[in-house]
Order: sequence, then C-alpha cells, then structure tokens
Amino acid sequence: MTQLPSAVSVRESGTGTPLVLLHAFPLNAAMWSAQLDELPGPAGDRARVIAPDQRGYGGSGLGSEEPSLEAVADDVARLLDTAGIDRAVLGGISMGGYVAMAFAERHPDRLSGLLLANTKATADPQAAKENRERIASAVLARDSVRLLLDERMANGQLAPGSQHLADRVAELIAAAPPAAVAWAQRAMAARPERLDVLAGLRVPAAVVAGAEDGLMPLAEAELMVRALPDAELTVLPGVGHLSAIEAPEAFDAVALRLLERVAAG
Repeated sequence: MTQLPSAVSVRESGTGTPLVLLHAFPLNAAMWSAQLDELPGPAGDRARVIAPDQRGYGGSGLGSEEPSLEAVADDVARLLDTAGIDRAVLGGISMGGYVAMAFAERHPDRLSGLLLANTKATADPQAAKENRERIASAVLARDSVRLLLDERMANGQLAPGSQHLADRVAELIAAAPPAAVAWAQRAMAARPERLDVLAGLRVPAAVVAGAEDGLMPLAEAELMVRALPDAELTVLPGVGHLSAIEAPEAFDAVALRLLERVAAG
C-alpha cells in the first residue's frame, strides 16, 4: 500500500503498460486482488496494474470538495503525475466506469485505452437521483452503512450463481465510511450523460456486461459500444454486476486483449 501526497492510497503490481483500475461503489481497491495478482503475468512485466482507493474509501481521504466525479477524475490525473505516467489504460467498473468517463472528458490526452465494465454513459433518471439522495441522507443521519446491507446490496450486485461471494462483497461494503457513501451517491447523481465524450475518443476500448446484471441493462453497454469509435463488447454469461470479482479469468482476458490492442497502436 502506497500513500501518495494527494492522500490517495494505491495497490500496485507489475511493470509494463500502465492499467489503472477504478473500483465499484461502495467497495474499495481490494476488489481488484485477482487482477493485481494475474494481469502482470508470470514475469510481472505484462502490465503495471494500479488500483487506487477512490475518495473516502480504503486508505484515501475524502477531502473537502463538493461531491463530484470530476474531482475523482482529477485525482486519477494527479496519481498518474505522481507515478510518472503520461498515458494509461483506464478501467472502471460501475462507479469506477463513471469516473473513467469523467477522466476521458477532462484528460483525454492521458488516455491510451478504456475499459468500461457494468456501467453506463447515460445520466440517472429522476427516480434514481432521488433514491441516491435517500441513501446519502440516511447513512449520514445514522452514521452507519448498515442500510446498504439491510437492502441486500451485496446480494443485488451478484448473479444467482455467484452468491458464494456475498460474504466477501458484504465485508467490503461494511468497510465503507458513511461520509464516503453519501459523497459518492451525490456525485453519481450529479453526473451528466457522456455518450458524446465516448464518441470523441480515438483509443481502443472494451465494454464488459454481465448477462445477469440486474443493475445495469445490456442495452446500456450496447449504447456505449455504438458511441465508441473502436470498441469491443463482451457479455459474460452467468455474471452479475461485479464481473471482475464474479468471473476474474474472463474479465482479465478482456483486459489483456485491450492491452494488446493498445500496444499494437
């Protein structure tokens, strides 16, 4: 675990093409343990995998800024500066995908490839925004994230065949500070549609969807693929919302294929 001057904690392994992985809500960088172990390859030189804790999660500070995915995207840019990296492949799952798209809008010259998993480029409808505010207000009022577990978030993120992972996901959720949960919910509620951002990118991209993702319809993945000029879609059978945890080998295969496309120029 590396503590950066920007108060962002990071897990890192390997050398080679930089790949920054951005975690789902309300988890932390520990969700990427399989990718940190496997993606660098046997010799450790296939990829430099960097998995930061987003604001308020894991060992990262929340800061004093108003809730904004753009602020998190700028954190990633500062992380690259600190690591001496000009350009990187950015991979994000769920909330991490929202951050990756905000990064693509604000720092397109720092992007060499884009992996979007179990996420969407459209904005929240009003009902979803109101539900996010309900959760944000409740966890702050109670100073507890128990609400997320009571509403079976761990189970809802997993396909029926992945319920053996529910305890691990619940443990990650329980570790989330209430202030970080509220901040992230409000930041996600405020995000705009970014299909036009994707349409303007000129880097290789990969989109991953879970065939049994009850939180993110396949239609959202298809929208992103149609917008992106150079994208490949992979639909993982029997997989829900947390593809990198539920099907790490399949997820890693997509990431490696993207890294090959980036290296080929």
